[in-house]
Amino acid sequence: MTPTALDRTFVLLDPAHRAADPGSERGYLDVLGPEDPTGGHPGQRLMVSNALPVIYERLWRPVGGKLLLGAMGTGDERRAALEMLALTETDRVLDVGCGPGNFTRTFAEAVPGGLAVGLDASTSMLDRAMREPQAPNLAYVRADAAELPFADDTFEAVCCFAALYFIGDPERAIDEIVRVLAPGGRVALMTSVNRGLLPTPTTNAVVRTLTGVRIFDRDDLTGALERHGLVGVRQRLTGFGQFVGGSSPTLTPG
Repeated sequence: MTPTALDRTFVLLDPAHRAADPGSERGYLDVLGPEDPTGGHPGQRLMVSNALPVIYERLWRPVGGKLLLGAMGTGDERRAALEMLALTETDRVLDVGCGPGNFTRTFAEAVPGGLAVGLDASTSMLDRAMREPQAPNLAYVRADAAELPFADDTFEAVCCFAALYFIGDPERAIDEIVRVLAPGGRVALMTSVNRGLLPTPTTNAVVRTLTGVRIFDRDDLTGALERHGLVGVRQRLTGFGQFVGGSSPTLTPG
């Protein structure tokens, strides 16, 4: 019998999470159970509410994207993600903070012989994702982005678009993204960046306190990837957003 995408994803979990036998009653693997790792700010609570998935694709994501990235649309974001990840047909790709799976479904189309895995902490978002057509190489996991449940060196590509600014510990999330990235693998990040007149700590004192959205300094993400040893680290600024990518070094024989 051919393994399902959920079976193939289960095998990628580290032994501790496989031993815990994550539930899949809702159609996705759930390694969190009753645990809720999201923060308590209004924006973070909205991301796990039952109301948001209904308006996410038609209002929240398009409007929020334009506020963050200027004239750039969601279609442009998808093209940017695909370009940065340089997916091949057999790649395994992880979409961290996948929401209702908008980008994850695009990745599944790009890797017909591989596997696309969407990961989010929100049951309401993943329940919404499960109501969309499910490709045979597409699976979802409910887990904490700051504690990815996968073994080291698992994915040839990892994407995290429009999620890092809501994650309570984004530095730890980046650590985890790099940890699960296979040698030669590519990472693509899109998040906020401070382009105002005020210093980033001052901006965050207001914005993050009120909304839960973190504003990153210009060198926060590029510096983090470089400290982890990624190569070809690059950054593109647009509006109040940034695209940051890089690659894990390829192992050399001997």
